[in-house]
Amino acid sequence: MQMTFRWYNRFDNIPLEYIRQIPYVSGIVTAVYDIPVGEVWTKEAILAVKQPIIDAGLTFEVIESVPVHEDIKMGAPTRDRLIDNYCQTIRNLGEAGIKVICYNFMPVFDWLRSDLAHKLSDGSTCLAFDQQTILNMDPSVSELSLPGWDESYTKDELSALLECYKNIDHEKLWENLEYFLKKIIPVCEEAGVKMAIHPDDPPWSIFGLPRIITDKSALERLVSIVDSPCNGITLCLGSLGCSPKNDMVDIAAEFAKRGKVPFVHARNVYITKENCFEESAHLSSSGSLDMYAILKALYDNGFDGYIRPDHGRNIWGEDGRPGYGLYDRALGAAYLTGLWEAINKSKE
Repeated sequence: MQMTFRWYNRFDNIPLEYIRQIPYVSGIVTAVYDIPVGEVWTKEAILAVKQPIIDAGLTFEVIESVPVHEDIKMGAPTRDRLIDNYCQTIRNLGEAGIKVICYNFMPVFDWLRSDLAHKLSDGSTCLAFDQQTILNMDPSVSELSLPGWDESYTKDELSALLECYKNIDHEKLWENLEYFLKKIIPVCEEAGVKMAIHPDDPPWSIFGLPRIITDKSALERLVSIVDSPCNGITLCLGSLGCSPKNDMVDIAAEFAKRGKVPFVHARNVYITKENCFEESAHLSSSGSLDMYAILKALYDNGFDGYIRPDHGRNIWGEDGRPGYGLYDRALGAAYLTGLWEAINKSKE
């Protein structure tokens, strides 16, 4: 296991020196944020992100993420040019020493929450999701200001995009994902880069948009599209785990055993009711997931990839990027490392 930490490079107020002081954290997970979606990440841009990380004594082997253009997801006529660009980005990243690319295939928006600063009983704040709050919004007629929503779209552009997706159901989205994977995975094999799809977050359809990476059967279908070590998953415990239908211990064991988990997002969630949850501290007793059992399933089935503490609470008065402050994620990294050490020593 290689413990890493998400960092937003020049857009992040957390110094790399602080991250290096977290016990056992050896690597940084970040991306190139100032190149438009669909354009090639140049070698120069990648090196500009990499060099400060190396100078700080940390490794840079995981990208999160290379965004997939909406035209690829929709199967638009422009997709081949955009996929060619994506392939060149993969080649450039491989040359720069990147081993894993986390990506997603969620239409229009990424992770979605209804509250960025939900107050918990101990006074800390966290990300939270309330289904009814989301359902009360109509994205086609109102201005949205939601975490995870791409705010680069104007109101008219967003309406047009949502209109296009009315012609795309779950099966069509699967078809477009298959087309994408069959084009890029051979390039990944040549470049020595593994693709690790991030599950939909949350793992159910919202605003009538199809979401397909939602459960074990979806992951089975995903890895069967192209039978390659380069076609894997980002096992995001909180994304899949916010649905009680997903047995995270079973999922972790199954896909780790098959070598399909190059990257893990480790966080806990507390399910308050159906389709509603709060993000909690990492330890098992704080949420609905048994973190020890999940990590043990990974260990027992040969997981040797990258892991990072995912979304943390804001604690101790820290006023930073919601979900990505220093303190609670550092606590999470220490907790996860302690669990891993205990599991390892129990096998001796």
